[in-house]
Amino acid sequence: MRVFVVGGTGFLGWHVVRSCLERGWRATVLGLPPAPPPGLFARAVKVLTGSLDTLDDTRLRALLRGHEALVFAAGMDERSTPQRPAYPKLHKANVEDLERVMRLAADTGVTRAVVLGSYFAHFARRWPELGLAARHAYIRSRLEQQAVARSVPGIDGMVVQLPYVFGALPLPGWQPLWTPLVRYLRHGQTVFYTDGGSACISARVAGEAVAGAIERGKAGRCYAIGQENLEWSDLLARLARADGRRVRVLTVPESMARLGLHAVHWLQRAQGKEGGLDLRRFAELQTARLFVDPAPARRALGYALDDLDEALRATVAAVP
Repeated sequence: MRVFVVGGTGFLGWHVVRSCLERGWRATVLGLPPAPPPGLFARAVKVLTGSLDTLDDTRLRALLRGHEALVFAAGMDERSTPQRPAYPKLHKANVEDLERVMRLAADTGVTRAVVLGSYFAHFARRWPELGLAARHAYIRSRLEQQAVARSVPGIDGMVVQLPYVFGALPLPGWQPLWTPLVRYLRHGQTVFYTDGGSACISARVAGEAVAGAIERGKAGRCYAIGQENLEWSDLLARLARADGRRVRVLTVPESMARLGLHAVHWLQRAQGKEGGLDLRRFAELQTARLFVDPAPARRALGYALDDLDEALRATVAAVP
């Protein structure tokens, strides 16, 4: 199997490539400049540097030729705060770029495509009464991305819906997205956080799930993957233990969480920026239990679990 990974030099892309190599497959990765340092990938991996915005169709089609499978690990995530309005940029990165790459891939003989999506899209379908797509541009773009992934002619497309991911990238100076939270936990023995919780997964297991989707996934399916469902208080306590510390987690009232999120929203607005998640409405998700049943996806994709605490230790070890 020859796999082309768009966004392959990123955190999740690197773990997907590792899982592919462990299966004896060959991989080509396309990542944004600058080029990754020597040694980040095995010598057998072909590393290409470039942007979808600067690669024309002829060049991109030539790069895709000779591969059987495509992984789309690029796009814009919920942490991004571009200049207002956010939706056109999210639609371009998550929907338009995907459709273009998939159509070109189908032209070159690629038969399977796996898109790394978000579990927020899973909850948008599960809880329609919340109107999450109407309230959050990021979630809207992920739902539209799913529709594209499943509808390009000539290619079997599917989506792996990722929860929060923990682990590390073997890259000097790399820091996880959890860096602010880990630093917050280092400030004292008592910390304050919201109610609720989330499904969590290690980066290694996420990479295995994506490789499993390449190998065994069914066209048109969305797979909500997970490893452990954790209350926020449990997750914070385990992150602290992974850092060699103990903390007491006190839950703040939802009204206080809403007030804080509103303040961040208006600060972004004053700066002319806008997040993909409308923070005025995000408290209902932040304080919810965003838990998924991982069993159906595990049965379908055949991925094994590892020790999540090991991924938590790798996460905190990467935070200076």
